[in-house]
Amino acid sequence: MTALDSAVVARLGEDFLAEAFGRSYRLSRGDAASVADIITWADINEVLARHRMEPPRLRLSAEGVALPLDAYTVPEVAKRRTVFHRTHPAALHEQLANGATLVVDAVDELFPGVETLASELETAFRSKVQVNLYASWTGREGFGVHWDDHDVVVVQVDGSKRWKLYGPTRSAPMHLDMAEPEQPPEEPVAEFVLTPGDVLYLPRGWWHAVSASEGERSLHLTCGLSVATGADLIVWLSEILREHEIVRADLPRFGTDKERSETASALRDLLVAELSDPEVIGRYFTLKDADERVRFRPSLPYVSGLPADPDLVARLLTTRHDLRLTAEGNAVLTAGGETLTLAGAAHPLLLALADRQPHRLGDLASAAELTVEQVAGVAWELVKVQIVTVDGAR
Repeated sequence: MTALDSAVVARLGEDFLAEAFGRSYRLSRGDAASVADIITWADINEVLARHRMEPPRLRLSAEGVALPLDAYTVPEVAKRRTVFHRTHPAALHEQLANGATLVVDAVDELFPGVETLASELETAFRSKVQVNLYASWTGREGFGVHWDDHDVVVVQVDGSKRWKLYGPTRSAPMHLDMAEPEQPPEEPVAEFVLTPGDVLYLPRGWWHAVSASEGERSLHLTCGLSVATGADLIVWLSEILREHEIVRADLPRFGTDKERSETASALRDLLVAELSDPEVIGRYFTLKDADERVRFRPSLPYVSGLPADPDLVARLLTTRHDLRLTAEGNAVLTAGGETLTLAGAAHPLLLALADRQPHRLGDLASAAELTVEQVAGVAWELVKVQIVTVDGAR
């Protein structure tokens, strides 16, 4: 999948990555049909009814202030006296009608359609993605004018939402930054209403305010991107340079000026040598992809191996990986922080799995010209390192 193969990213335009990404907002108009399969109100009701959703996973917010738990939940005592807070539907409805915004974090872990959206974005942006849900019913702003420390892709799912953009007042602000951005201007630089199917990209640091139209519901998803920065690169360099004794050694707190100067010079030389490598950023991204967080999924009922059943279905869980053939003819797969070296005969099998679609073991066996038993063995090795899941026949 190339950078623009994601339907959502592709709608932002072929020039999006070169012209807008990390620089300016971009708005793409769509239609309700394009987002109909991502999430529904019935899906949300089902999760709220069946799951114990407590802050910070689920919360209500009004004008940037989180509402207290007792405003929309009731405490319940479980059998072993464990206390949890169950959402109270009538109280929840009342708070939302009075202007609170419903927020549910990491909904990509709760709804298959949202997980698919997040996976597409992770593949397109080569970045970790978390999707949060926001629902509101009034013109009251849930968070006031604020900025985020990560880029976001917003997908309007239902109803309408009014956005006011004020632009950035600090270039590339960060979490744990050295300074806070200056306050935004009083007048927005852009104002528009998102309707179902619309997609908005907003770089980190852009001040914005969001509200629904009075008395009209709104449901949107905010997909947060974890974009790598220069600070991340420097942290990574500090980790890989620990192979050198001077990096592991104690700093000369009680040393002479000469000892301190020599230590600083030695550390500088190591950093300069690494940063002088024109491939250093590429090396960093390769290893970052290899350490991608996997959306874990067990393969029950199989706990000690897979039967040679051609109808079992295997699927790769990672959105980023590296697959190559070595000079010795071995197939090497790096994904999810793991590196597996397998016989070259497994390469066609791994290549087929790389599209992240479900594949029958029988089909994989035919593609790789292996037996189903051999494919089941390879698939189990991938299950054990948590980068493949296997289900029964579909």
